[in-house]
Amino acid sequence: MTSVPADAPALEMRGITKRFGATSALEGVDLVLRKGDVHALLGENGAGKSTLVKILSGALRPDRGEMRLAGRPYHPADPLHGRRSGVSMIYQELNLAPHLTVEENIMLGTEVHSGGFLKRRDVRKKIKDTLTFLHHPEIGLDVPVRQLSVGSRQIVEISRAIMDKARILVMDEPTSSLAREDTERLFEVIRKLKAEGVSIIYISHFLEEVREVADAYTVLRDGQNVGAGRMAEATLDAIIQLMVGQKIADLFPRVKGRAFGSPLIRDINTRLSTAEADPRGEPGAPAAVDHERGEVALSLNGLKGVRMAEAVSLDLHRGEILGLAGLVGAGRTETLRAVFGLDPRQSGWVEIGGVKALKLKPWQMIQRGFGLLSEDRQGEGLALARSLTDNITLSRFGPYRRWGFLSLKKRSRAALQWMGELKIKAQGSGQAVAGLSGGNQQKVALARLLHQDADVLLLDEPTRGIDVLSKAQIYDWMSRLAARGKGILFVSSYFPELLGVCDRIAVFFRGQVVDVRPAAGWSDESLMAAATTGKG
Repeated sequence: MTSVPADAPALEMRGITKRFGATSALEGVDLVLRKGDVHALLGENGAGKSTLVKILSGALRPDRGEMRLAGRPYHPADPLHGRRSGVSMIYQELNLAPHLTVEENIMLGTEVHSGGFLKRRDVRKKIKDTLTFLHHPEIGLDVPVRQLSVGSRQIVEISRAIMDKARILVMDEPTSSLAREDTERLFEVIRKLKAEGVSIIYISHFLEEVREVADAYTVLRDGQNVGAGRMAEATLDAIIQLMVGQKIADLFPRVKGRAFGSPLIRDINTRLSTAEADPRGEPGAPAAVDHERGEVALSLNGLKGVRMAEAVSLDLHRGEILGLAGLVGAGRTETLRAVFGLDPRQSGWVEIGGVKALKLKPWQMIQRGFGLLSEDRQGEGLALARSLTDNITLSRFGPYRRWGFLSLKKRSRAALQWMGELKIKAQGSGQAVAGLSGGNQQKVALARLLHQDADVLLLDEPTRGIDVLSKAQIYDWMSRLAARGKGILFVSSYFPELLGVCDRIAVFFRGQVVDVRPAAGWSDESLMAAATTGKG
């Protein structure tokens, strides 16, 4: 039997190569994970991160390369083999069975039994202890997962990984749907797991939190290694440059923007104003744009939907970005759902341009110029089995319809233009959205709203799972859309981006709006205080 060095890495991946037809997803990738380390795996959407960890889990097999766990060869046949080998995954797109309960999801595939009978009492106690450990004892074990918020589902996924007693834990965007307070609690859990010798691969586009939690990093770009090292020895700017291959002058381009470049897209969107030339004469440079707050575009008057704990009153003006801050479950998402007509209204009403609207359905809201980006992109935001063309043009067929017929060529051309503008990585506009990475799926959902040319945009966590360069691009577009007189309601659990791009910020606490003020009147600390105590 071959002896294993005592100081062998927890994981070694050497020369990992994977192709999908003519597309090279990974080309000779290396990753070395030390025992008890948090190792950040970084890169833009489509860089190969998800493919690499799917190979680690056993969901995919590499074309070439080798893997070792604690110095021993590792060749997982499938994800269950990976779990039994001590490798547990928390995917960005949560891998839960929505019709099963919290208890059933956590124990699925690893049920504890004796003599053919499930030991439910012992199992339930362990699950409750784990949820308490994660500071979420309020999540009921008998509740179907489909009834939980996205943030609570993420807690369930994390609980399952902890219950597996994994030695290597892969976290793919674990905080993308968590509020700041839950993120801090997760970091406490990570520190406890590290102390117990658990090694963690941590994938996130929130680079500030990566620097806080990670010991080491590996950067992928276009399926190849472009950098690796100890986090303490790297600067944030250097990591960003490795990820995108260029420097980003301003992560939060508050009121600077680039016009949508192609003539077709300018035609579709009623000609977005083109960017002025840079004084230095460089083509395509950003032009400064000021937001000019106009009339009230949307007014909520004591609005209460069936999922809302309290009634909400709030005004959104044309030409402004109004941020909605708060903890997970504070009522922000529920408010957007009631406004858009996804949830029935119990009381109050919505005024659109001064006209009262009581019983509008989502399709009617779309007709009246509203667009919603759901935080649950796979469940509500996209038709996964349909093509990129169908998803992008779904809310607006008018430009392609004549005499009762659709011009499929024009629709496809429009989709391709938006794919280019948002840098969506796909095999073509006819590819099913289900085959895209999570970040590229989010870009498709955003492309649909931009193509729709909505007057009021309801954006629920629009930068979830988006790489740093794409985030800057999205902030840029939001600012330019507001400059054109659009009204934007922007839900985010990431306070820096709210402070960076919003004109005003409203804070939700236990279903109520407790304070609304200009973004300049808030700080990271005061937002947190208002979100956690109800007082600014």
